[in-house]
Amino acid sequence: MTRNAVVRVPLAIAVLAATLGATPPPDPAPSATAGLPEGAELAFRLSDPRITESSGLAASGRHEDVYWTHNDSGDQYGPDVYAVDGQGRTVATITLAGVEARDWEAIAVGTDDSGAPAVYVGDIGDNFNGGWPNVRVHRFTEPAQLTDQTVEATTYTLTYADGGRDAEAMMVDPRDGRLYVVSKELAGGVYAAPPELDPDGVNELVRVGSAPLYATDATFTPDGSRYAIRTYWNAVLYDAEPGVPGRTLRSVTLPRLDQGESLAFDAGGTALLAGTEGPGSPVWRVPLEEDAGGDTTVGPAEPEAERTPDGAAEATPDDEAEAATEEERGAAGRILAGVAVAAVVIAGIVLLARRG
Repeated sequence: MTRNAVVRVPLAIAVLAATLGATPPPDPAPSATAGLPEGAELAFRLSDPRITESSGLAASGRHEDVYWTHNDSGDQYGPDVYAVDGQGRTVATITLAGVEARDWEAIAVGTDDSGAPAVYVGDIGDNFNGGWPNVRVHRFTEPAQLTDQTVEATTYTLTYADGGRDAEAMMVDPRDGRLYVVSKELAGGVYAAPPELDPDGVNELVRVGSAPLYATDATFTPDGSRYAIRTYWNAVLYDAEPGVPGRTLRSVTLPRLDQGESLAFDAGGTALLAGTEGPGSPVWRVPLEEDAGGDTTVGPAEPEAERTPDGAAEATPDDEAEAATEEERGAAGRILAGVAVAAVVIAGIVLLARRG
């Protein structure tokens, strides 16, 4: 192999690795507010210097104007959940006793066995794209008093019926307490946990519907009538009245953020709160449009999902074939372009090797 080839091949390999392994970044835009619904505003910034990778957000079920968040994975982070107020100030730090923060990616609010408000922490990330044999969810009862404290959590082990996968989105239906995980993939899926989680066994996650491209968080309204799934680029709103998966209502434009990974409905279910990773990260409030009847504006009607015997909704062929939003099409186009670049790089490597 010639000297030039020796230099070029490692460089080409580096470019190929970057092309295939990089996480799709948010679309570049001149302003974070471009295209946002009227009334969208910066709600607060997370001011705690310990919160540098906020990866989930959920409105408290017990305390007004309080939100739960947590850091992503990393040796510098412990098993800590933060309660922040509407000004972005940390009002309590809850440490989960004996719990590993392997790859915390999501947080949701539901209830415990007694019906009291509870926080679910999703250790559901998998940077090995399905390499973990199982994932875990930790649940603790929301403290009546917001003070720094260590609490015991109930841990549930979950596994996917169709093989392991990466996920960053999780939500709990407030009507029946059922937990859902949304995979982060090109052809992502909504996975339903059993109606009742077993802390002593393995709980199987079953795919019940499709999800938007690269889902990074999901959330239910407080009354369970709707849910939303966010991506790096937008959020998709669903009608959950008939169950999950719900009928697609519309896409909601979110602020352009460095790495948008968190989403929550506000306490009234009238707006979405969208956050991002990073020190002093902003959380935006995006109001949802309403028609004269007070219902969120929706798009054309779609076929309702069929129901399975245990009450879970099953995706219809139309659900699975649901057209992507314009932004998702753009994201898919960028990914395909990356694949094309990778193919060119591989061809260049082969050619250089042959010449050498």
